[in-house]
Amino acid sequence: MSQTIFVLEDDQDISRLVQHHLEAAGFTARLYHTPVNLIPDAERQAPALFLLDVMVPGGDGLDVCRRLRNHPGLSTVPIIFLTARAGENDRVLGLELGADDYITKPFATREMVARVKAVLRRFERPSSPSIISFEEVVIDSNAMQLKVRGEIVTTTATEFRLLDYLARHPGRVFSRDRLLDAVCGDARFVTPRSVDVYVRRIREKIELDAENPRYLKTVRGAGYRFELPKAE
Repeated sequence: MSQTIFVLEDDQDISRLVQHHLEAAGFTARLYHTPVNLIPDAERQAPALFLLDVMVPGGDGLDVCRRLRNHPGLSTVPIIFLTARAGENDRVLGLELGADDYITKPFATREMVARVKAVLRRFERPSSPSIISFEEVVIDSNAMQLKVRGEIVTTTATEFRLLDYLARHPGRVFSRDRLLDAVCGDARFVTPRSVDVYVRRIREKIELDAENPRYLKTVRGAGYRFELPKAE
């Protein structure tokens, strides 16, 4: 079965162009001109990825992104923004809300398809189950699921991959650029500054005190290090 992409775009010419090139690349594209039915449809059958315009009638892509990232069943589905708003503040806001990439208009359709494929590759699940468990934290990479103190904690796909990568290399110091290469590949939207945003969000989810972290440590001038608690 082909992977389905939900496309939120109010400009019908652009949405048809996006649909044509996605389907030529082997995807199924489902078009939405307003956000009204997008989340209810996704609840019935989650897509492989959301491609969201930031400015649409009846709402906006930023609000849709916020709602998706707070939705227990849809929070790990990748999101790409498709928008004319290309400023640094707009990109950081999209990142804060949980976007995985950011394509600015006007765009080349071949690049758009390549970016969709690149994001989907980053979020492929491993072929065999693999769980890291320490104290009250459980990281299940096969299910892309994080549990803290017995409760499932929603994460974005990028947050999960970063946490999983760091936890699988305890004690090693990684620069921001090295983490970007390992977790985000060729995503142009994600910058070294983005890593700090992801780290802060991860700390808020796994640490008892995010301001004084026990697990995810900052190494001043070098990057970040994950420390697993010592067995007693």
